[in-house]
Amino acid sequence: MEWYPLLNSVRIALIAAGIVFFAGIGAAYWISHLPHFWKGVLDVLLTLPLVLPPTVVGYFLLCLLGPRRPLGIWIAKLGWTPVMHWSGAVVASAVVAFPLMYRTARGAFEAVDPSLRYAAQTLGLSNVYIFWRIIMPVAKNGIFAGTVLAFARALGEYGATSMIAGYIPGKTATISTTVYQLWRTGDNAGAMKWVLVNLALSMAVLLMVNWMENNRETYGEGG
Repeated sequence: MEWYPLLNSVRIALIAAGIVFFAGIGAAYWISHLPHFWKGVLDVLLTLPLVLPPTVVGYFLLCLLGPRRPLGIWIAKLGWTPVMHWSGAVVASAVVAFPLMYRTARGAFEAVDPSLRYAAQTLGLSNVYIFWRIIMPVAKNGIFAGTVLAFARALGEYGATSMIAGYIPGKTATISTTVYQLWRTGDNAGAMKWVLVNLALSMAVLLMVNWMENNRETYGEGG
C-alpha cells in the first residue's frame, strides 16, 4: 500500500493550519475592534469560503492563480506554480479552512473582558505584550478549538483541492482524491482501505482534542 496520500494529506493540513492560525488570529483580532458596519462587511467576505461549494472556491483559485492569469504569470516568474502541484492544495485547504479559524478566534477575542486590556494599558504595557501575554492566554480555548477545526477541515478537503491540484499519484494525491479515484476505477477494496485510514486519523485527532480538554479541566479545577 502506497502511503504517499496519507503523508501528503498530513503535510498539506499541517501547513494550511499553520497559515490560517496566524492569518485567522490577525484578521479576527483586527476586525473585532472595527465599527459594526465594517465588521459585518468583512465578516461576509471572509466567511464566504465556508458557505460556497468547494469546487466554486477551487474555480476562483484557478482563475486567480492559473498559469495564464496575471497573478499566476507573476508567481511563475518567482519559481512557484501552484496549479497541479501539492502546494496548490495547501492554498486551497487554507482558503477553505480559514473561516473556521477566523470566526472561532473572533468569538474568543470578543469574549475577553475589555477591562483586562484597559488595565494593562494603564500600566504602560505595549499592545504586543498585552496581546500575547494577556489576551491570548484568556482566549486560548477558542484559539485551540479553531486550530483543530482548521486542521481537520484541511485534512478532509476534496473539492477545491481536486480543482487546483488534481490527482497525480506520488505528487498531488491526497486521501480524499485517492478514495475518489479508486472508487471511480472500480477498486472498492482499495478505496475502503483509505476510508478506514481516514477514519482512524480523524478519531485520533478527536481523541487528542478530548484528552487535552480533560487535562485543561483537571488543571483548572486543581488551580
